[in-house]
Amino acid sequence: MTLPVPPSINHQYATVNGRRLLSSTGRAYKAQVGRQVWVMLAQSPCAPSFRERIRSGPLALSIRFFFSTSLRRDLDGGLKIAQDAICEGLDVNDNRIIETHLYKHVDKTNPRIEVSLSCLPVSPHVS
Repeated sequence: MTLPVPPSINHQYATVNGRRLLSSTGRAYKAQVGRQVWVMLAQSPCAPSFRERIRSGPLALSIRFFFSTSLRRDLDGGLKIAQDAICEGLDVNDNRIIETHLYKHVDKTNPRIEVSLSCLPVSPHVS
């Protein structure tokens, strides 16, 4: 699925009374992505079997970040908020993700993230 680029780490959080909290920009991003994921899933004819599969085993998440420039953003700065938003939209706990792949690209005219979530075989070494 293709989703918007997350806000920079500097815009994801705010400090309020000495506590780090998700900012209004961060909350808006998570809500937007959660809705998009939910709509995509609702429109899919495979939704019931997909939901069952993602809840029954470990998952791998792959995100390709397409930034407008290569110099302004760190690759990992958008991981946590994107992962949280995607998993909330799918109604899945993000602790199911045991493997993550991140890629950084530049697309000046169409910044975005391209996300893939895969079911992994259950390993005797992972619980």
